[in-house]
Amino acid sequence: MLAPRCDQTPAWNALATHFDLAGRPLDLREAFARDAGRAQALSLTAPEVFADLSKNLWDATSRSLLLQLARECRLEARRDAMLAGEPVNPTEGRAVLHTALRAPKGQGPFSDEVHEVLDRMLAFVEAVRAEAGAPDGIRHIVNIGIGGSDLGPQMVVPALDAWTHPQIQSHFVSNVDGHDIVPVLRRLDARRTLFIVASKTFTTQETMANAEVARAWFLARYGEGAEAAIARHFVATTTNIEAAARFGITTTFGFWDWVGGRYSLWSAIGLPIALAIGAQAFRDLLAGAHAMDRHFAHAPLEANLPIQLGLLDVWYRNFHGFTSRSVAPYHQGLKRLPAYLQQLEMESNGKCVDVDGAPLPYGTSPVVWGEAGTNGQHAYFQMLHQGTDVIPVEFIAVRHAEYGPAPLPEAVRAGLADQHAKLLANCLAQGQALMQGKTTEEALGEKAPTASKSLGALTVARHRTFPGNRPSTTLLLDRLTPASLGALIALYEHRVWASGALWGLNSFDQWGVELGKALCSQLLPRFATGDLSGLDGSTAALLQRLRA
Repeated sequence: MLAPRCDQTPAWNALATHFDLAGRPLDLREAFARDAGRAQALSLTAPEVFADLSKNLWDATSRSLLLQLARECRLEARRDAMLAGEPVNPTEGRAVLHTALRAPKGQGPFSDEVHEVLDRMLAFVEAVRAEAGAPDGIRHIVNIGIGGSDLGPQMVVPALDAWTHPQIQSHFVSNVDGHDIVPVLRRLDARRTLFIVASKTFTTQETMANAEVARAWFLARYGEGAEAAIARHFVATTTNIEAAARFGITTTFGFWDWVGGRYSLWSAIGLPIALAIGAQAFRDLLAGAHAMDRHFAHAPLEANLPIQLGLLDVWYRNFHGFTSRSVAPYHQGLKRLPAYLQQLEMESNGKCVDVDGAPLPYGTSPVVWGEAGTNGQHAYFQMLHQGTDVIPVEFIAVRHAEYGPAPLPEAVRAGLADQHAKLLANCLAQGQALMQGKTTEEALGEKAPTASKSLGALTVARHRTFPGNRPSTTLLLDRLTPASLGALIALYEHRVWASGALWGLNSFDQWGVELGKALCSQLLPRFATGDLSGLDGSTAALLQRLRA
């Protein structure tokens, strides 16, 4: 291991002592009453992102000890090693250089190779977009991938709807379940559709199964010359050029083994993003991420937003015992962000051994989940406010709305401005309510018109009591643009690395996905043969029932 594991440092023991001596979590209401400058002192600014960390359960002592923990774990040196291209993914013997994908030309490792692929990809993008309005131009883009080859593009494209080409529709197919691809195919015109097969090896089971279905559909629907037309209507983001050629694909864009799937939207995997928003907007996305990379690389620990969030994650997971975190983006365009972050964080840090393979005596990745606000308020926020578990919440708000270049009538614009104010007010109110809560005495002093008349006032008040003192973080963007979205995604990437490094993990492998895939390959032939030998009783019985 490059540095001491977090639990092997003096700072870890000091944090445990500090937490135990406190006897109870910090009371946020008391903390704000004592310190009028708490909000200002616990707010950080990074490229494109303002963060209010003041409604979290930490004080000057815990923050100081967490910074000490970062230094004792040599976090800065390990960050520098990753950014320099050292093989920080030891189980696969690889460097981790997704940051090189967004570095300006000449400013990152492998710069010539990266920009050769980027320039070639974006030239292809502009050619496709330029012909979209022609009678035979491409109007539908179908990305066929899974995991990192799907979640990133599927999250980014709707988030940047205001920048998308008005004549191009984007579709995403990932699930091997035919119910995913069939509704998409139903809406397409074969002569105006471009399929992207996104698989580094061109062997991913789910992706190739969907690609074969798409190919069969295309050959059946295109008409005369369909075989030859595959070369125009199918492209691949892959390193296996030979396999793509056997499929009939002649246009490929590759990437490298130092690009992990969940960090790959900046590479050729971002082709569907670029086709949707255009070359310049894609470059702006990269530039926003690069700006956050510079902040991560150079800001001191106490002002480094990704590292501060990573320290907070360790504080909550290992000392407070919080096992999950909810992400609530108050922008409909970010509706897929929680799903994207699930893979980014839980595939990276959902591990039980350290980088040397030693079992860990403490918890690692929390469960990450959420929903776009205000929808979540009418679903799971009940549990956040009054449930038995304390769940930190991450609110994401955007100050100004962007609805695209198409002009809107004045009355519509006025109504949308009013809606946006309501949206932001809801976001702030939820964080305020989680922190402040409501006492039984306060509830007794209020009217509850919908309460049953058969219940006593005290019983009703107890149902309407909120414990409060529930932590939250608020991240603010001025606008949701390609640059600000790039910075936000990079912020989460580096935050996940920071917590993983403190836990002593290799955040860049994913062996946990392998076992199920291997067993699937063994089970699949049994659906045809009916062979149950060697199976456990449950699997054998289920297989037999499914075949019946």
